[in-house]
Amino acid sequence: MFSVYGKAGRTFRGSLEELSQVGPITRTTRTPVVAPIGMDARDQNPSHFADLVRHPPAPLDVAHRTALAAYEQTRNPGLPRHPLTRVDAVMSSAVVTIDHTSTVEQAWQVLAHNNLGQAPVVDANSLLIGLFTRADLLRPERLPGPDGHAQAWADMLAQNVVDVMWTPVPSVSVDADIRRVARVLLDSGLPGLPVADDEGRVIGFVSRSDILRAVVADPPLDLWT
Repeated sequence: MFSVYGKAGRTFRGSLEELSQVGPITRTTRTPVVAPIGMDARDQNPSHFADLVRHPPAPLDVAHRTALAAYEQTRNPGLPRHPLTRVDAVMSSAVVTIDHTSTVEQAWQVLAHNNLGQAPVVDANSLLIGLFTRADLLRPERLPGPDGHAQAWADMLAQNVVDVMWTPVPSVSVDADIRRVARVLLDSGLPGLPVADDEGRVIGFVSRSDILRAVVADPPLDLWT
């Protein structure tokens, strides 16, 4: 089940098919339409890809290779695959949110401190109203020019986060199908979706990185039943 939240509260609740008829996601500012954002900040951390890099083969050593293979079998004895279909199996529960009264500078500091590329924005009642993304803020049309006065940068950082966030923004329930979430991410260009309860309170976040990490997780997970 998907919902759409904006500054006026929830404006939609329904299936993926119904969500596609709601219309494109927009922002409160009058800037050009943004192309797909791509990876979040965690995707740019090389440490997350360390296990995927192919290292040059070492000289053949049958004895050592046999010992390592035996050790691997004891450490990971034929772990079975199991179905992975719901959002709550891959989402991040320790979600970081940004208060609607924050400035762009304060919101940026929250993302930097937590090594995140985006975070949901919540109102005074802790209800979802938007999504603040670092990659979107860094787009050239948003930034003052290289010859811009220092005051232009100060003004940009002093803006309220509500004026630059994505809104309305889709959210997803914990029992939503991962494949449908992936479809929304592809169609919208968003780096992830807030996971919200029936009242609109953010209880998690599911990103492209969360889904990719689940695919390569140990024990292996089956994305499809």
